[in-house]
Amino acid sequence: MFEMLSLNFMVHALIISLITGLFLSYLGIHVVGRGIVFVDLAIGQISSFGGAFAAFVGVGLTTIPLVFTLIGALLISMIDIRDKRLKLEAIIGIIYAFASAATVMLISKTPHGDSDVQEVLFGNILSVNMNQITVIGIVFGALLIMHILFRKKFFALTASYETDKITPKGFNIWNFLFYISIGLSIVFAVKVSGVIPVFSYLIIPSVCAIMLARSNKTVVVIAMFVSFLGSFLGLFVSFHFDFPAGSSIVAVLGTIFVLVSTIPLTKHILSKRDKIIL
Repeated sequence: MFEMLSLNFMVHALIISLITGLFLSYLGIHVVGRGIVFVDLAIGQISSFGGAFAAFVGVGLTTIPLVFTLIGALLISMIDIRDKRLKLEAIIGIIYAFASAATVMLISKTPHGDSDVQEVLFGNILSVNMNQITVIGIVFGALLIMHILFRKKFFALTASYETDKITPKGFNIWNFLFYISIGLSIVFAVKVSGVIPVFSYLIIPSVCAIMLARSNKTVVVIAMFVSFLGSFLGLFVSFHFDFPAGSSIVAVLGTIFVLVSTIPLTKHILSKRDKIIL
């Protein structure tokens, strides 16, 4: 099982998967708790749109996606829906659809359009180098420190969404910092992992953890463990069965979710059985 770790490119892929996956799985707890599952897809696609635009104009391959992402995160954080018939997810879904269409239109004008679309969706973590790992490690490390220092603020804001209390309208510093965290992490993660794996890291581990635990600390630990397991086993499947790495990680995370989702059902069946016996 550890044979793949004898190859440098597999070690690099594992390191980058763990750095991005562990932090994204933590952010996912807030995303799922707030009921804004589409937000990571939307911001991820905005980042890809920025990258496609930069490639189209031939400049700013790093700065333009970053600017696009930060502006997108700022605008999403300030969305104020006053019509009760509308939900935030609907607006974010429109943003995602628009950014996706614009990205594909721009990529279609590049010499390798089809392969570029595939890389946007699933990335290419097997080609990651140490410079990329260092940059992403610094960015994610800084974001992690901020979330550790102000964890009570972020969890309190998320709890207000979960309990249907009055949520902040317009600009709110903690809401803004939360979306900036998502924006920065996604703009760097999408470059190496692709939109779909980033979405999976954000949603699947956090959903699994929420299904298995109650307290915030336990949920965070379980989410990160699921992310670690998905990364390692996904790369193992990719290496030994010659599947694309990004797709393999997503498939393994999906399999873990299916297994975890059977636990509450099993408990329910056993409790019913015990009642019948009594």
